[in-house]
Amino acid sequence: MDKLTQIEAFVDVAEKGSLVRAAMGQHITPVMLGRRIDALEKRLGVKLMHRTTRHLTLTEQGTLYLDHCRKLLADLGHADRMVSEGRHRATGHLIVSAPAAFGRKHVAPHAAGFVRAHPDVQISFNLTDRVVDLVRDGYDVGIRIGGVIDPSFVAVKLANNRRVVCGTPEYFERHGIPRTLDDLSHHNCLAFNLQGGQQRGWYFQHQGKQVTVRADGNLNCNDGELLHRWATEGLGLAWRSSWEIESQLASGELITVLDDFALPQYDIMAVYPQQRHLPAKVRFFIDMLKEIYARPDYWLRR
Repeated sequence: MDKLTQIEAFVDVAEKGSLVRAAMGQHITPVMLGRRIDALEKRLGVKLMHRTTRHLTLTEQGTLYLDHCRKLLADLGHADRMVSEGRHRATGHLIVSAPAAFGRKHVAPHAAGFVRAHPDVQISFNLTDRVVDLVRDGYDVGIRIGGVIDPSFVAVKLANNRRVVCGTPEYFERHGIPRTLDDLSHHNCLAFNLQGGQQRGWYFQHQGKQVTVRADGNLNCNDGELLHRWATEGLGLAWRSSWEIESQLASGELITVLDDFALPQYDIMAVYPQQRHLPAKVRFFIDMLKEIYARPDYWLRR
């Protein structure tokens, strides 16, 4: 018999003043209820109440214990309600990780609207191109673009996205249009670099398999926005996500090449650790982003 059951039995009997009335309310026999109080008194080593067939009175220790038990049950009920409401009402601290450029343009700007709709939520962002460990670092949700998702996490697709090679019309007039992946070796590729200046390759699909192509050029950096700007200035080819260049593709400022080799899916996803009950703050935040990204002209206006 657990302690909580004993305490609930004691408080109920004390407040109703009768084993019979308390037992009827709990749909058990008075004998069973009496055994719970006996077990509580035995565990505590004190007499909490004097019971006869007609009367029930609390001892001095019983009166003192009753006050503490009432507070304990009230606090427990409050805790239960807070946790339960967290499944249906967004509350608490929401900690979000997102890629730096994407987070600045397409995640963080929507935070104000979210907290207006859910005033009991506080949001913290970590905008970084490093893939963080959501569990170890204490994140509620991470926004990811492409890549392999750990099977212990849940991935929810937020929007379609492709990773494409692009450049300005002026660049292609000067240097020609690459037709095959091998042709990239003859072009100035604006590469993303890693620590120590090592350049990260570009990923493509070729003959049903993913392949990596070395991207060489006279400019490289570890900032996606700068690579995008260099490509827009006609300084070389960039390997960018469609979300980033959609409006420039529509206006003709940028043109994509090697589209037949683009990875079929490099989608924008929300990722969170598997859990039986997803907190409302996470579910509502994901739903908000999906709704915003699904608007027909959203990406063209950015």
